[in-house]
Amino acid sequence: MSIAPRERHGADVQFALERGLPAMIGALGARRLPYPSRSFDMVHCADCHVSWTAHDGLYMLEIDRLLRPGGYWVMSSPPISWKSPYKGPNKTIENLDGEQLAMEDTANKLCWEKVSDKGTLSVWRKPINHLHCAQEAEFLRSPPLCTEDDPDTAWYVNISMCRTHLPRVELDGGPLEKWPQRLATVPPRIANGEIKGMSIQAYKHDCSVWRRRVELYGTYLKDLSHRSYRNVMDMNAGFGSFAAAMLKYPVWVMNVVPANITDNNTLGIIYERGLIGTYMDWCEAFSTYPRTYDLIHANGVFSLYINKCGTLDILVEMDRILRPGGATIIRDAADVVLKVKEAADRLQWRSRVVNTDDEGPDPQKLLIVDNSLQLPGS
Repeated sequence: MSIAPRERHGADVQFALERGLPAMIGALGARRLPYPSRSFDMVHCADCHVSWTAHDGLYMLEIDRLLRPGGYWVMSSPPISWKSPYKGPNKTIENLDGEQLAMEDTANKLCWEKVSDKGTLSVWRKPINHLHCAQEAEFLRSPPLCTEDDPDTAWYVNISMCRTHLPRVELDGGPLEKWPQRLATVPPRIANGEIKGMSIQAYKHDCSVWRRRVELYGTYLKDLSHRSYRNVMDMNAGFGSFAAAMLKYPVWVMNVVPANITDNNTLGIIYERGLIGTYMDWCEAFSTYPRTYDLIHANGVFSLYINKCGTLDILVEMDRILRPGGATIIRDAADVVLKVKEAADRLQWRSRVVNTDDEGPDPQKLLIVDNSLQLPGS
């Protein structure tokens, strides 16, 4: 996942998405980045102009929350190796020296181990557990371990001035498999009962269901197998099984987990599968530029937000981020899909309602939108 602030004279995130790479608009501030704890194997920063030691190392605490046990923080450009040739605005050797010493001190307080320091590049590693750091924490005046807040909640949540607990399951380095085996293995958050109400059986059933559904999608969208799509978004990702089933196509999927809507926070599970994603409230605008996604998948989204914001409001946001000629698959209850179809017609989307292959007393409908198709007479 690449993140960068919105810029007035540049658009790094838009350039990355146009190249077919996962990216979002974002910046470190008082609030957490919209990802769960233990999400990333590595965090890399190059010329990102962040005052890492400001506010008592607040931003480095956020990096510590995001890194999985044993994960790496890679830092290049000043203040690292300030003795290397560098000409920067309003920077002196004394300033850079002080910044680097302060970063080293904060890294020690977080129990990070420096594993490399060459030229303008430094690499630290997060511990796999806090056991060997406990004795040194008081001497180093390390931030306390978090006791009350949920480290996985990150939608409009302020960064906590504490170190995120490492789970007992990670004491030996963690059970996460290497890629791509990681994708098919039961995620640790489910296998160890870390998230209540989510069983291994339900997870496996979900994977099976979405493999079948994606097969059906391929019959409606022929461009999936023709390499016409690259950037895909799942607006209500669940366990990430839609994205896992889509890996047979040359695409990547931004898995979105609606924030503060249900009690099931599954984004940590998605990251443990080796996939990526973010939290989001679909009554707001998504952190991206216009025309950046080729395919948008919306499973149950409109039912989820039916009493929170208008159908047309969500469709207009989807229209903003969908590239010209892009496609959308909307899966929902039959009455909801027919309502969405009326709004889609107002946007002049080329859509049709079709049946699903689901069985049950209340089967869903699909709204297939393929704007690459030409309207009759156009």
